[in-house]
Parts: sequence; structure tokens; C-alpha cells
Amino acid sequence: MPSRPQAKGLRARGRPWLPHPPGRTIRLRLTLAYWLLFIVSAAALLALVVGLWRGMSKTVESRVRAPSAATGVPNPGSVTSRQRHVDLQQLLVTSAEALAIMAIPAVGVGWLLAGRYLRPLRTITAAAREISATNLHERLNLAGPPDELKQLGDTFDSLLTRLERSFEAERQFAANAAHELRTPHTTMRVWLDVAMAKPDPLPPHVLNLYARLRDELDHTDRLLDDLLTLAQSQRAPIEDASALSLADLASEALKRRSSDIAEKNLHIETTLTTTAEVTGSAALLAHLVGNLLDNAIKHNQPGGWIHLSTTVEDSHARLTVENGGPLLDQSDVERLAHPFQRLGADRTGSHNSTGLGLSIVHAIATAHQGALQLAARPDGGLRASIELPHAPSALPAAAP
Repeated sequence: MPSRPQAKGLRARGRPWLPHPPGRTIRLRLTLAYWLLFIVSAAALLALVVGLWRGMSKTVESRVRAPSAATGVPNPGSVTSRQRHVDLQQLLVTSAEALAIMAIPAVGVGWLLAGRYLRPLRTITAAAREISATNLHERLNLAGPPDELKQLGDTFDSLLTRLERSFEAERQFAANAAHELRTPHTTMRVWLDVAMAKPDPLPPHVLNLYARLRDELDHTDRLLDDLLTLAQSQRAPIEDASALSLADLASEALKRRSSDIAEKNLHIETTLTTTAEVTGSAALLAHLVGNLLDNAIKHNQPGGWIHLSTTVEDSHARLTVENGGPLLDQSDVERLAHPFQRLGADRTGSHNSTGLGLSIVHAIATAHQGALQLAARPDGGLRASIELPHAPSALPAAAP
């Protein structure tokens, strides 16, 4: 597998000012621990000063009151015991006031220190929340001394490396298997055509068998194409990104499927916003729109309807495809984004569908930092919506 440069996208998204969950966080507990340590240390230092003051005062007092060796008369000295008591009280009051004043900024300093030392943990937490199969190539690359937090970050990067290799091996296996199966598949098709090309008339059961085999081979062709597309769509990052209009992609997909739409006599309604622009692979996004439209056509009722719309909502562009049809259960609809999932008797075992259409849509949307939303309509049919980051004129335009 070719090596990829270690990106810093995960680290960049691990902002130290991310909101913290409510409750007693470890940062709050560390702040309280720092503050209590400061108070206890300051109180111990004050007690030590008072103890030393009293010891020194007793020594001075004993020397002052000691009788003179020449006269035998006690020397009153210049410092009285009462004055020393007043000075001690003043020292205690002043020290207590200073301790109370310093206790306030000590909380803030403890909070900042705790946040500074916990910043790598927040970076790792944010990365773990955003990690997916499409950005396993990114790394934290935590800087700093080789302490426990740096070792934790390096361990997380090693885990991402192993996951990336595992996902890449799985995708590569699917692509290689689909590619290698094409050779025997094509050979079988050629042999079948050669056998049927004989000038002698063939029995009806042989012609029936030929039709069945060709139907199965066509279905296998579609399955291999979908497997290759699924493996390609799961690769990240997108290298051939360009600026694209969802409205143009939808219009082009409708033109290419005009015969299928006419065959079922479907009524098409469009509400296309030209400002719904995104950046990504032209081939993959065209496949995404085409699969959504194919799904709406295949699993629709004769004489039914399809509604396509593109909108811009905040920082996202949205493509929505709605179609009529039988009533569906929402719990079953949510499974359609997984490979080889079908609903209803007309979907199960159908040779017109490989069961990979919506799973490919989901993979392509995820690779483009988007999302697929599926919902069963109350009056029957399906509503499929794709949400992608809106990027108007971000890159040079490319034809679908």
C-alpha cells in the first residue's frame, strides 16, 4: 500500500476551547486540587513563620531580661513583651489578608494550568469523535516532551495506522476480486454467444436457457461494476476534486434516464437551485445522483411521480429525491444504506437491482464529508436526501 503523508487535520480539529460536558470534569478536579494545595502550603508557611517568630521573640526576651553581670540589675531593654504580641497579631492579620487575596487568582492559575496539561487529551477526544473510514490517513502528531500524554497520542496514531491498513486491505480485496472475476465472466459470455451462433435451429428449451444465462450474466456485470464503484468511493482523500453544481448533475441524470422514465410513465417535478455547489469527484458525485434517481425509478409504481430538488441551507447544499410507492417501515428503510439490503417482495432477489445502490450513495457522501438521510414518506414511497458541504466556486468547475 503506498504510504501517505501524515496529515494534521485531526490535530487541527482538536480545539482546546471545545465545550466540555456538564458535571465534575477532570479539569475542575485538578483546579480544586491545585487550589487546595496552594491553600495548605500557604497555611503551613504561615504557621512556620509564626513559629519562628515566637521562638526568636523568646530568645530576645530572655536576653533582654537577663541581669547585668556587673550590677546585677535586670536590663529592661527597648522591646517589651506587649509590643511583640502586637507585632505578632499584625503579622497574622496581614498574612491572612494576603492569603485570602492570593486565593482568588490561584483558582484561575490552576484552571489555566489544568487546561494546558489536558489539551492533548481534548485533542485525542475530538479526533476519536470525528474519525471515520474516510479520514484514517490523518494523524494527531502531538508535539511536546515524551511524557505519558505524548505516548498516548503516539499510541492513538499507531491505532489509526493499523485501522487504515485493515480498511485499505478490505477495499483492495473487493476491487481486485471484482476485477479478476471479469475475465472468467467475459469468457463465459463469449462461449455462450459462440454456442448460440450455430446455423442449426436450436430447441426451445436451449433458447430459454440462453435467455436465462444472459440475464444472469448481465446481473453479474452490474454487480461487479457496483463493487468496483463501492471500493473506489471508500477511498480518501478525494484527489480529483472540482467545483460542481448539484442542479447540473441532477439535470444530466434525468436526461440519461429519460427512456426508463417514459417506460414507467413517471411524472417528474424539479426544483433545482443553481447555487447548490459542492466540491468533489465529478465521476463519483454523478454516480451518487444517478443511483438515487435509479432507486426512485426502479422502486416506483407505473404512472407514479418523482420530485428532485436542490437547496442551500446554511453551510450545506442538499439534494433531495422523493418518489411515490408503497408504504414502507422506517426501521426497514434505515437498513437500505447497508450493502445488499432490499425491501419488499419486488426488491428481494430482483435482477434489476444489486442491493448496492444506496450503500454506494452512502459511501460517496461520507467520502465527501456529507451524509445520507433516508425516510419513509407517510403516504408511501421514499425520501432520500444528501447533505454535502456548500462550497460555491471553491475550485475550477468540471463537467459532470
